Amino acid sequence: MILAFNRWDVSDVKVSDPGLTRYITLEPKVVPKTGSRYAGNRFHKSKIFIVERLINKVMVPGHKGKEHFKSSGHVTGKADNAYRIIEKAFEIIESKLKQNPIKVYVQALENAAQREEIITIEYGGARYPKAVECSPQRRIDLALRHFVQGSFWKSFNSKKSIENCIAEEIINAYGMSNTSHAISKKLEVERQADASR
Repeated sequence: MILAFNRWDVSDVKVSDPGLTRYITLEPKVVPKTGSRYAGNRFHKSKIFIVERLINKVMVPGHKGKEHFKSSGHVTGKADNAYRIIEKAFEIIESKLKQNPIKVYVQALENAAQREEIITIEYGGARYPKAVECSPQRRIDLALRHFVQGSFWKSFNSKKSIENCIAEEIINAYGMSNTSHAISKKLEVERQADASR
């Protein structure tokens, strides 16, 4: 049997949200690194082990306000560095919660995946916000982005290590706590979507 990071069993990890079942792949890898072999293939990222997607996100956390969020520190594109950060973060989760960290991470991902978002439509020269449903693929992408960006905010220019911040972010999202950046972002967007129906 293959164990994730050669230590955690994922056979008992289940995705409870039926909309996300096809997009959270739980096929474990000892070394989760495909080396972006499938980068050009549309929707192929859904077939990649979900932990590897978090590792990839740590290397490039994505945009915030049309600008690259951070481009120094941990964001070096070094897969080995990102791999060690996530492994250490999972160790911290395991020691704090005494549970399988991958199970905690998958549940946190489901909790943080927003169901709606806002688009702007222009009608007769005026702009209106409109609530639209979020596709399952995008729900996962946004949750991963918010996990990593929230962790970077907390660890940037502070004594807290990035490993601790990522572990904290996942634990807070697992507990549906508002202190998680991903959860607070999800609630804020869904509240705005609710108001613009």
